[in-house]
Amino acid sequence: MVQFSFWTNFALYLVFFSGIVVTILGNSFVIVAILHFKQLHNPTNVLILSLALADLLVGVIVMPIRAITAIYGCWYYGDTYCQIHASFDLFFTTLSIIHLICIAVDRHQAICNPMHYSRNITISVAMIMVCVGWALAAVYSFGLIFSKTIVEGLEDIMASADCLGLCNNLFSTLWGILDSVFCFFFPCTVMVCLYTQIFIVAKQHVRKIGDKNKCSNDRGRGGLVKQSECKAAKTLSIVLGAFIFCWMPFFVNSIADPLTGFSMPFLVYDTIVWLGYFNSTLNPIIYALFYPSFKKCFHCIITLKIFISNSSAMNLSV
Repeated sequence: MVQFSFWTNFALYLVFFSGIVVTILGNSFVIVAILHFKQLHNPTNVLILSLALADLLVGVIVMPIRAITAIYGCWYYGDTYCQIHASFDLFFTTLSIIHLICIAVDRHQAICNPMHYSRNITISVAMIMVCVGWALAAVYSFGLIFSKTIVEGLEDIMASADCLGLCNNLFSTLWGILDSVFCFFFPCTVMVCLYTQIFIVAKQHVRKIGDKNKCSNDRGRGGLVKQSECKAAKTLSIVLGAFIFCWMPFFVNSIADPLTGFSMPFLVYDTIVWLGYFNSTLNPIIYALFYPSFKKCFHCIITLKIFISNSSAMNLSV
């Protein structure tokens, strides 16, 4: 059990509290913006809305308890809630990757198959994706944790914990590899390939538009629509990049730590876990910096213009 000085505890409380507040407020802004502004009612934003809800719940359910545990080093909430908390932890991570896959497919269809996009990807289809994603993530995470499959063969290690009541969230060697490969490395590889194809097609489209100086008005409007789709794809690829950056150390450790007898120091492990949690903090910041429509919506919410009549019909064109 690690003991920190007063000022170290104060700094940790400040970092964790700031992260939790930004996570809750930022993702709340995303949710309110999509629900309130009619111009944001589209299939892509249905998926973003659901992802923001998952990130919001990370800030409400997972991060506060984990902050107390990180500072004091012990678990004070019993074995049952330890399993529940671990299930939510795994649930939201799995849910994020499922959402990112759905968003990548959505952007791939919008850029690479634009003629059929509006027919294939509707708001109803996006809502079905969301419901299926939440169900799959819940069955996988809660089933895996409560079945105790992931800790088979680790009973001696868990019993030797130096802190009574420590909430061990350990994966056996087999499940550490399986979970990391099938829930992170393989999906991320597929999504990187999808976004690579998206930007190749988008670049080809921009080149064709540039070669046609004389085009009809309809074709010009089509170019503007495709430009908007490309901007959305670029922003969402940054969201994917942030997810990979934040969670890569955790999933690498999930494979390496069981193979080395769980020798990872507590402070290092907790750092990479919190790096993953802060991904939920980053997403709304990315939307605000790179998504002009969301930037305008956030400004409207912060300045309370959202309460002005007809604010839902404000001009969000980029």
